[in-house]
Amino acid sequence: MVRHVQHKALYDASVLRLVQIALAEDIGSGDITSEATIPADCRARATLVAKSPGVICGLPVAALVFRTVDPSTVWEELAGEGDSVAAGTPLAHIYGSARSLLAAERTALNFLQRMSGVATLTRQYVEAVAGTGTRILDTRKTIPGWRLLDKYSCRIGGADNHRQGLYDMVLIKDNHIAAAGGIEAALAAVRQVWEEGHIRIEIEVQSLSELERALACGGFHRIMFDNFSLDDLRRAVALVNQRYETEASGGVRLDTVRAIAETGVDYISVGALTHSAPALDISMDITLE
Repeated sequence: MVRHVQHKALYDASVLRLVQIALAEDIGSGDITSEATIPADCRARATLVAKSPGVICGLPVAALVFRTVDPSTVWEELAGEGDSVAAGTPLAHIYGSARSLLAAERTALNFLQRMSGVATLTRQYVEAVAGTGTRILDTRKTIPGWRLLDKYSCRIGGADNHRQGLYDMVLIKDNHIAAAGGIEAALAAVRQVWEEGHIRIEIEVQSLSELERALACGGFHRIMFDNFSLDDLRRAVALVNQRYETEASGGVRLDTVRAIAETGVDYISVGALTHSAPALDISMDITLE
């Protein structure tokens, strides 16, 4: 399956900075092994190959790595973003200086393997809840500096993005409630700052009694049920009765996500998508021209 998505976000200046940081970290003052063993005028073709089945994500970033090392490098894409591929599938050919290809190899693979791993795990969660009407959400549990790339990878895998950061959505969690002096006080304080409709507001509850208190107040768009049992989730969804969006969160696993979705929640947020995704096995093979 190919997911045709906009990946203009990958051309954000922050992605280029991240690529530059990664290359500086790896290459430093130069690739002393290649400089010693490979003539400067040696040309080669490299092929990126998926060694394991999975969902491919991050090809534009890998291409950016090669072009940043050497702008004369030619990139030929053989797979598309969001493609589900079998082991042994070639993903791209890259033509250029052998030294340049080898200098870019590890950094390009680090981006591509990480992003494909996140997309692959996300696709597994999305497929696990297929037919229920529930949507999978990512979280802010991302690698520092990688927020844009991690969340892009989740979209490629089929999930929806939760808030990008602390600035684009109000999410009243347990510590906010404790600091404000209770659910009622926290919601009242938010409403004093943000008029209805100006920004989306979500509140987290940890029990059915907290849910009832939040429902009595109103003034939000979505309610998050944190670490609810399946029975309590079903009761919570019934109490909300479609007045607000509902979200389940906390300790969600691939073997439990279907049962959670079947309680009728609108969304399930899954931290594992980004904090526990294994890298997809991808390699680069080089042939001298």
